[in-house]
Amino acid sequence: MMEKRFTYPKSEKLKSRVVIEKLFTGGKSVSKYPLRLVYIPLDDADIISSTQVGVSVSKRYFKKAVDRNYYKRLMREAYRLNKYQLTGALTKPYAFMLLYQTKDRLTYDEVYEKTVQLIDKFLLQEGLVNP
Repeated sequence: MMEKRFTYPKSEKLKSRVVIEKLFTGGKSVSKYPLRLVYIPLDDADIISSTQVGVSVSKRYFKKAVDRNYYKRLMREAYRLNKYQLTGALTKPYAFMLLYQTKDRLTYDEVYEKTVQLIDKFLLQEGLVNP
């Protein structure tokens, strides 16, 4: 039996400006209030890792960097613990951007729950799992 590894290594972090630009110009998205997942399949030129994920919190809603960093940390942690659902279903590499889009201050449990629902919604939308 294969062991689940709950890691988020540097190779999975979305850093490429080119890929991020492609995400926001031609990416599809899935929303589960207050989170939004923007994604595109990666082509061979962009591939570093099988999946790459970035997180973002708007300065419009959280003026203080400490607050933005807190919510980015929550989203990364929720993704890290649930990425096995994604990686187990994906057949090709994707780039993802997780966005926190509200001024509401959710708890970690709420962010975790929304992340799980968002991943499920993405898998359904892409036809990677049966309803």
